[in-house]
Amino acid sequence: MFWLLEKILRRVVVNGNLRVVDATGSQYRFGDGTGPEVAIRFADRATERAVAFDPQLTLGESYMNGRLIVESGTVYDLLELLLRNVQAQPQPRWLQWLDAGRRYGRRLQQFNPISRARRNAAYHYNIDGAIYDLFLDPDKQYSCAYFTPGADLNEAQLAKKVHLASKLALRPGQRVLDIGCGWGGLALWMATNAGTKVKGITLSSEQLAVAQERARKQGLANAIEFALEDYRETAGKFDRIVSVGMFEHVGVNHYGTFFRRLNELLTDDGVAVLHSIGRSDGPGYTNPFIAKYIFPGGYIPALSEVLPAIERAGLIVSDIEILRLHYAETLKAWRERFMARRQEAVALKGEEFCRMWEFYLAGSETAFRYQGMMVFQIQLIKRIDALPIVRDYMLEEERRYYEATRSRSEPTRLAGE
Repeated sequence: MFWLLEKILRRVVVNGNLRVVDATGSQYRFGDGTGPEVAIRFADRATERAVAFDPQLTLGESYMNGRLIVESGTVYDLLELLLRNVQAQPQPRWLQWLDAGRRYGRRLQQFNPISRARRNAAYHYNIDGAIYDLFLDPDKQYSCAYFTPGADLNEAQLAKKVHLASKLALRPGQRVLDIGCGWGGLALWMATNAGTKVKGITLSSEQLAVAQERARKQGLANAIEFALEDYRETAGKFDRIVSVGMFEHVGVNHYGTFFRRLNELLTDDGVAVLHSIGRSDGPGYTNPFIAKYIFPGGYIPALSEVLPAIERAGLIVSDIEILRLHYAETLKAWRERFMARRQEAVALKGEEFCRMWEFYLAGSETAFRYQGMMVFQIQLIKRIDALPIVRDYMLEEERRYYEATRSRSEPTRLAGE
């Protein structure tokens, strides 16, 4: 085994049971032998060297291109073992320098003018939509669900929509803007259950086509408008604005613009809710594998980067909620569903794509369990008296939606039940 890789593994893997077969067939064991064995094999010495010098990028690349083979356990088991140990160990100095360089260059990587933002969205969302059907819930919710005890993925995604609607304090006839509407599920739900007029915007032509067709089939074409539009291009005034899972694509350079646009688009007594992945350990940079293969131009912000931009835009933060392990559970459900239908995915996109997607889902889940990732929901207003002064109205709203969905035989659970 390449000597530097062995040195790193000896230093990092203190707990657990890792067996590594190098390119010559020699075997090495790391950890204290506890727990199920995870075994990997390197196809060549070049891969060993690459993983030693830049594991954040090349571990995923090597698995994706078949140069790193998991022989015992799964790629999730491998990442869970490594990250569980890594969080307790300081990084080698050259990896700290690599981190510093990536932090220094993050603003260039996250420079997202409208044209580049469209290309980035197309890269991830304009792939064959059948891939997403393999692991998402029937409503195609591609963001963190709201898990309550005993809930399955479908129930948790419905609970997420109810939870967001309660914070928006929706009323019939209000005009709602959904920034980053995806395949239209939340917009359709708000129009159906709250009687609102909704405009949903996306940068993905594939998502737009699906959302428009869903609105047509549900007879909601007069209540909902879907558009291929950047938030910087939107005109008009809206009583409510919601953005779920889109802010991660904005880029740190553009936070000021994003929140100024929210201020301009929101009516004086309006309410906005921002739902985004965040990091609890301060500003950082995007994982290089994710940036290269999954979400180019994306970045997960710390609250310390977001709140100053909100303040400068003249908006008032009226509520913040942190969802800690909800996305880990969401990703676990997606990963399990994807793996259960993996052969269908191979038929659609090929083996290399499937290994890439498996690594993405497993790596994202372990990041929420071991690397300080979470989800925040920030409620924003322009006028201090725009909402009731106690949070009880949120629970009352959830009860109201719960009763309505129950009457239509759509089971859900209240947040916290």
